Amino acid sequence: MLHQIEKLLLAAMEQGRDYDVPSLAVATGLDPGAVMKGIAWLEEKGALAKSVSISKKTEITDEGKHYIDNKFPENRVYDKVVAAGENGAPMSAFDAEETRIGLGLARKSGWIAPQQSPNGFTFRKGTAPAVDKAKELKAIKLGPHTQYLVEFMERKLCETIEKKSVSVKLTESGAALRKDASMPTARSSTIPSNADIAAPINTITSDFIRAKAWKDTGVEIRGYNVLAPVEVPFAAKRHIVGRAIRRIKDIFLSLGFEEMGGSLIEAGFWNFDVLFQPQDHPARELADTFYLDKAVKLGSGGERALIKRVKEVHENAWGTPWLEAEASKCVLRTHTTAVSARYLAKLAGSKIKKKYFSVGKVYRNESIDFKHLAEFHQIEGIIVDENATFADLLGTLKQFYSRLGFEKIRFMPSYFPYTEPSLEIEVYFEDRKEWLELGGAGIFRPEVSKPLCGRYPVLAFGLSMERPLMLKLGISDIRILYENNMTLLREQ
Repeated sequence: MLHQIEKLLLAAMEQGRDYDVPSLAVATGLDPGAVMKGIAWLEEKGALAKSVSISKKTEITDEGKHYIDNKFPENRVYDKVVAAGENGAPMSAFDAEETRIGLGLARKSGWIAPQQSPNGFTFRKGTAPAVDKAKELKAIKLGPHTQYLVEFMERKLCETIEKKSVSVKLTESGAALRKDASMPTARSSTIPSNADIAAPINTITSDFIRAKAWKDTGVEIRGYNVLAPVEVPFAAKRHIVGRAIRRIKDIFLSLGFEEMGGSLIEAGFWNFDVLFQPQDHPARELADTFYLDKAVKLGSGGERALIKRVKEVHENAWGTPWLEAEASKCVLRTHTTAVSARYLAKLAGSKIKKKYFSVGKVYRNESIDFKHLAEFHQIEGIIVDENATFADLLGTLKQFYSRLGFEKIRFMPSYFPYTEPSLEIEVYFEDRKEWLELGGAGIFRPEVSKPLCGRYPVLAFGLSMERPLMLKLGISDIRILYENNMTLLREQ
């Protein structure tokens, strides 16, 4: 069934001729929007062949017209300098626009030159002849051939306007459709009003069905071309990093862990000292750690007894004085193990068994490249149970990575300052056919867990989050995860 708009367009066209939108609007009495709508419908039916041409024209902007009416500021500067004669024109001779724009451009072009004079700093006539830029800008209307076109474009005094023209002609199918269909005979009596143009029903609602409105005379339901190409719909979804964090949390919760939380800003005491890291360790230097210009006062609550125990452990083990001032410095936490330390301290004097995990941001003074960030996520976990063994730690890690989709997992002996024994976790990445290290783990040294909570052993692990995510997504540059690449976010 043809819509009235389509019939009007077909009636106004003859085979073999090209028509544009304005001419069809005049011939049919429709507004251009309705003409374009009718052309799209007829094109879907194969009744019209459409061609689109784009023409470009350079137009002068409102700012450019202002300069034409009032002269360019550099030309006005030049005129004032010439009028001032040998003594030159002082800065006070120029208005704000001439000072802000004209002076610099006139000097750059060599039209004027600065000079020292008895009355101060002035400008005299330069060596290059001045050009009437207003005249050059006007000439653009005749064709943008002036050598100043690039400058005028950069100064936004003119712009290129693209104009799209649509032309259509009847196809063989359109001619046959025009011949077979009942065409309007009197244009004046068949031109639809705006209300008529909107009359076809495009959406079938429940109210429309219940009222049986389709039975009303004159109601037309618009047909749908279910084969017409459409854009792929993209539903809203969580960011890939956020989805990964939720997945990791779900895995640990299913394994019986409880989630930990902590501050991004920590005292050096909790970030370094309680983890048996000596106060002269290189990791505590500015090259590796972000320090804040503040310090905290240690010793609130039951913290003073812990400070005493940590001090004794450090001085006995490292043989150097332990300074509370160094431990009081504030840092952006370099690892989430500081969170584990605080939770262990809460268990002091208790024999309760606990399994904790956290996923949080940490900060390192790193040079950012394809595999390093200064701000990234770390997966942290501890198992507090005197009956726990090293095998329990291996089994937990293997179960975690298996649920993430990494089936081939191996453990390599390693060294970490606050665990002993220590290991690195490596997973086999099929696409690269190689083993990749994704984290470290071990048993907290007695020098760590004994002062904190009086317990041993305490199993611990710290794992990378962005690296396995990169492997899963096939990304070679870690920065891509945080660039808000819409194609990546939609497709993953």
